[in-house]
Amino acid sequence: MAKKPITQSDNATVHDEKLHRGNGGELHQFAEDGHPVLTTAQGGPVADDQNSLRVGARGPLVVDDFHFREKIFHFDHERIPERVVHARGYGAHGYFETYESLAAYTRADLFQRAGEKTPVFVRFSTVAGSKGSSDLARDVRGFAVKMYTKEGNWDLVGNNIPVFFIQDAIKFPDLIHSVKPEPDRDFPQAQSAHDTFWDFISLTPESMHMIMWVMSDRAIPRSLRFMEGFGVHTFRFVNAKDVSTFVKFHWKPKLGLQSVAWNEAVKINGADPDFHRRDLWQSIQSGNFPEWELQVQLFDQDFADSFDFDVLDPTKIIPEEILPPQPVGRLVLDRMPDNFFAETEQVAFMTQNVPPGIDFSNDPLLQGRNFSYLDTQLKRLGGPNFTHLPINAPKCPFHTFQQDGHMAMRNPVGRANYQPNSFGEGPRESPLQGYRHFPAEEQGEKVRLRSESFADHYSQARQFYISQTPPEQRHIAAALTFELSKVETTPIRERMVSHLLNIDETLASTVAQKLGFQSMPKPADAAMPTRQDLEPSPALSIVERGPKRFEGRKLGILVTDGVDAKLLKALGEAITKEKAVFELIAPKVGGVTASDGTLVKAHHMIDGGPSVLFDAVAVLTSSVAMDDLVKEATARDFVADAFQHCKFIGYDRSALPLLEKAGIADALDEGVLALPGDDGLAAFVEKLGKLRVWGREPSVKLGKASLPIKP
Repeated sequence: MAKKPITQSDNATVHDEKLHRGNGGELHQFAEDGHPVLTTAQGGPVADDQNSLRVGARGPLVVDDFHFREKIFHFDHERIPERVVHARGYGAHGYFETYESLAAYTRADLFQRAGEKTPVFVRFSTVAGSKGSSDLARDVRGFAVKMYTKEGNWDLVGNNIPVFFIQDAIKFPDLIHSVKPEPDRDFPQAQSAHDTFWDFISLTPESMHMIMWVMSDRAIPRSLRFMEGFGVHTFRFVNAKDVSTFVKFHWKPKLGLQSVAWNEAVKINGADPDFHRRDLWQSIQSGNFPEWELQVQLFDQDFADSFDFDVLDPTKIIPEEILPPQPVGRLVLDRMPDNFFAETEQVAFMTQNVPPGIDFSNDPLLQGRNFSYLDTQLKRLGGPNFTHLPINAPKCPFHTFQQDGHMAMRNPVGRANYQPNSFGEGPRESPLQGYRHFPAEEQGEKVRLRSESFADHYSQARQFYISQTPPEQRHIAAALTFELSKVETTPIRERMVSHLLNIDETLASTVAQKLGFQSMPKPADAAMPTRQDLEPSPALSIVERGPKRFEGRKLGILVTDGVDAKLLKALGEAITKEKAVFELIAPKVGGVTASDGTLVKAHHMIDGGPSVLFDAVAVLTSSVAMDDLVKEATARDFVADAFQHCKFIGYDRSALPLLEKAGIADALDEGVLALPGDDGLAAFVEKLGKLRVWGREPSVKLGKASLPIKP
């Protein structure tokens, strides 16, 4: 029997039943099971996404299978070229809130009104490694902030270190070529501990200040939330009267600074190579929004002329004790991207993106960056219209005559796509509202040279080193020793030690002895002698600027069957009250049965939750479970590593056999505390705010100090 033909009215009814209008007014077609209908990129509904179109059940594919063609075509082109530098990145959305008007210094709209909130997207990154490298590589961290202001996007593209390796952008390709995998062997990945990097550095004295930072704990931060950010360069604020004030930008984490030990970083990379991005994700998803304060160092030309170093030199800082930064606003990250590729991977930062009221200095590295970044984005994102991508597009109204090109998503409308025109169409320039560069007077010959004011390469390197606490100085020496021990070419090691002699003789001698030098080289030739009169700057020390509280940190609690239910609950409450978090580690991830018979679920099994993932640990066990626990090598490592890494350890009395097996029972110090303790759990949590027991380190890691080698 023939089916009844579908009339035009019937077809309209069927069609209407399948279509629903979305929140944005768009129409969505739904399949029989209630899910949206799969379509091609052109919007055509797909009937079968499981099988290619072919001749017969076992025959060849046919060329008119447009759905397969489109699907495989797009898959083949899913990957865009990764960034040459800063490839491994992670981003988040948030806002910047201005404290008070800065109209006296800048006409930038976002700084005109107290309480002004500006949407932002921030991307953190490592520099040297590929997208697939680990988070805890010893490396500079990118700290790039895109602010969607009412006068266009402002990209403050900085790092977590306020200086850089080189003074002139023309050397940037050489620097990056040297630190990338060596071209004949294509390794090591995301590591600077190899010949070509240190060859370049040892031949580039201007890098010595940066090397002190990179060999310090600044290069292995505990969390993206616990690191500073810097604009690196000297910029200008320009007010409505075209008066210029020099400015340096600092992002200060509200939760304080914190880093990890190198041995800890190596083990974290093995346990969780996504450690930093997981930490940021979990923090934002749980509502513990990371926050930084924007502080600025403001100074005029007279200060610049009188300062000991050239403010245009990107290898120099202005110590905070000389010019205290002023708080001007706060940055809050409160939302993760909806899609990593569309936002974090496709976001395009460019130092030349500035709104009216923010201008550049003649820092040669900054000038080179302004020239370079556009080329980078054109290469990565395929054409000139990368600004059409939502993550890059301004959130304020914008009007241009730019048209066509690869992937153009919008074009000018009307008859005239040029200006001036006779038709009254299109936008026009505005001398009053538009961007005006500061009218600096420039004169001089067109030459290739380096200013003599850039010639002191060692004084601030020395200042940084003497500003560190003894544990931090030991870490710098250990990092230099490790890195140079991987250098196979002896003259490179010797050249580096000759530079260190211009920074600190004890540091140089320590590194030389650890490397097995039989005699010391002569100090490197210096264009200017190292100044000995620069005072230590406590602001340069992580330990001196530590948080003094456990807020935002994580306690790992190792538990077993029979754990004291009341003690576990009370400890969890004390940690939560401190605005910190805790996670439970157990022999089985399913959890344990507490002393009151309740099932306590665990976040990790022992093999997957080593103590390196936590800021402090506690061991809450029971006598009945101890016989099995002490046989677990990972349980012994949990305690031994925490002790070696100078962390606070809390334990109940039943855990003493595990401490003995871990080899620390005879070395208990003020950082290994019995719980609940005489003063209760609140006192234990308060002590955790110190984060580390640095006095323990020489006995567990470095041993006795080595004697200097005689020249």
